[in-house]
Parts: sequence; structure tokens; C-alpha cells
Amino acid sequence: MTAMKGPAIFLAQFMGDTAPFDTLDHMAEWAAGLGYVGVQIPCDPRLIDVKLAAESKTYCDDLRGRLAQFGIEPTELSTHLQGQLVAVHPAYDTLFDGFAPAEVHGKPAERQAWAVEQVKLAARASANLGLNAHATFSGALAWPYVYPWPQRPAGLVEEAFAELARRWTPILDTFEDAGVDCAFEIHPGEDLHDGATWERFLAAVDNHPRARILFDPSHFVLQQLDYLDFIDRYHNRISCFHVKDAEFNPNGRTGVYGGYERWTDRAGRFRSTGDGHVDFGAIFSKMAQYGYGGWAVIEWECALKRAEDGAREGAPFIRDHMIRVTERAFDDFAASGVDRAAIRALMGLSRDGEDRA
Repeated sequence: MTAMKGPAIFLAQFMGDTAPFDTLDHMAEWAAGLGYVGVQIPCDPRLIDVKLAAESKTYCDDLRGRLAQFGIEPTELSTHLQGQLVAVHPAYDTLFDGFAPAEVHGKPAERQAWAVEQVKLAARASANLGLNAHATFSGALAWPYVYPWPQRPAGLVEEAFAELARRWTPILDTFEDAGVDCAFEIHPGEDLHDGATWERFLAAVDNHPRARILFDPSHFVLQQLDYLDFIDRYHNRISCFHVKDAEFNPNGRTGVYGGYERWTDRAGRFRSTGDGHVDFGAIFSKMAQYGYGGWAVIEWECALKRAEDGAREGAPFIRDHMIRVTERAFDDFAASGVDRAAIRALMGLSRDGEDRA
């Protein structure tokens, strides 16, 4: 059975202008010092030239070599921001312009074309880096209508997912050509935000073999979904795993929708790993049961704790939860050792296959 890899950390929440968060090399050294052996790299020009990585195996070999000097591997590339821009409802045009270069601001069609190309480049870059999975968002066309009031017109959801499939199928084909899984983070704000929407999308892309899942249980806590049942249902499509925590403390004032409160005052809020309500012992057991062989990656987000403290605590947390799957049954010591003939005799059956009269 394939073994899970880790611990690793997603670098997106830590990038900055000062060391050790200013360059990929500095961040790799910092992560190694905390006990991580892998880093998930956002496709940000401060960390990676994704176009050059898509074109040059030499560049990718050099990047891997720079990480290796600190005992670090790249786990996956991430295009969460670019993937978001593959499908943007007009209500969010201004807010999402900041995810793209200035030259496409205020130009939704050009911004979308740029995003598609960026995700395709990331597929090829992932292949050149020797990676087998990629992390991204689906974007959203139906999200403003997630609550059915006013009543949604018949066909709106179906057309939204049909359009999402039209946009993503050529991208998924690029991932197929590259031999890399495209793992969508199941996340509120995306059209793929739970099992039902995942099933809609998967059907719309004709069960594309490269359409996969990034599993992050924190988003299930905030929606009050059963994250263990989700693994049971969709484990054969899970290619990436964010180890991220959350808590949900509803009261008579606020619940799942949050009342427009800031994160510290919401009933559902992200917490540093180990500080929330996620049962990671059960999750790691499920992942071991189903033979998940990808990376366990800390994604730090917390309404309370400092980022540096969450990062420091993350590596030992993952290491302590990873399960080395046994190669033999726990009760092998009590095996009887009887042969087939003896087994048949135990059941009153003859040696030649004929039941005794």
C-alpha cells in the first residue's frame, strides 16, 4: 500500500518582503528548520517563473536542486488565484481583478484567457518538476445564487456547470497530456464546494480522469458537512490534502452564514492545526485505510494564533498523525496454519469437493 508523504507546508500564507519569507530559497531553509520535508508552491513570480518552468526541464531541475540542498521537495504547484479567475461572476469582477496583472484589470475576457493559460502552464511545469498532482480552485458562476432566494430560474445551475465544464475541459486535457492530476479544493466561494457540486462538475466533464480533489476538512466544518463520509465517498479522486483546522460554535446570534462578522467573531472560524474541532486522528486513519499516497500539507490560517507559531507546530503535528500502514494482520501470531484439506474437513466437506452424505 502506498505511504503518505510529509510533513509539508503551503507557502502562500507566509510570503512577504523580508527574509525568510522573500524568496523560495529562504522559505525552503526556514521550512526545513521547522522540520518540514516538502513545500507546496503557489505559482507566484516571486517564487517560480511558471512559464519558464513549463518550457525548461533544466530550470525545473535547478529549482529542485536548490530545494534539495535544504532537504526539501516540491509537493505540488498551486494556481488557486489563477483557477479562481477561470470562472468569475460579474458581481466579483472588481474584487478579483487583484488576482491578475494590471494590464487585464477591467477586462474580464482577457483576464479569463490569461488565467486559463497560467493554469495550463502550471500543468506543464508540474510535469517538468516531476510532480503528479496540482492544486487549484474551480472558480464560480453560480455562487451568488447558492441560497435559493430569490427562487432560481429553472436551468440556471445546470447552465452554470455546463459552462464551467466547457472552460475546464481543455485545461483538464492539458493536465492529461502532462500526466498530472488537477485537484480542485472543495471550498465555499467556488462552485465546487461540497460533494453534490463535485458530482455535478464531474458529470459535466464526463468523469475526466484528471479531475481530482484537494481535500481540506476545515471547509467542511464551516459548512457542517461530514468530512469522514466525504472521504468514504470520494477517496478515489483525492490527490491533495491540506491539513487545516476550524471550529464551529453556533449560538442564538450567528451560525453557518456568519452574520457578516469578522473572522474572530464568527461561529465558524479557521484555527491553527490542532486548535479546532477537526478529528485529524480519524482523517489520517481514513486516508491510510484507502491508501492515500500524496502529501500531507499544512495550510495555516487562524483567526487567533500567529502564523509563525502555527507553522512551528505544524510539522510535528503531521508527523505524529501519519500512519505507517502495517504489512501484516495484527493477529497473524495466532494463525492456525491449517491447509485446504483441513479447512474442508472442518466444514464436513470431502477432499474431492463432494459433500458427505
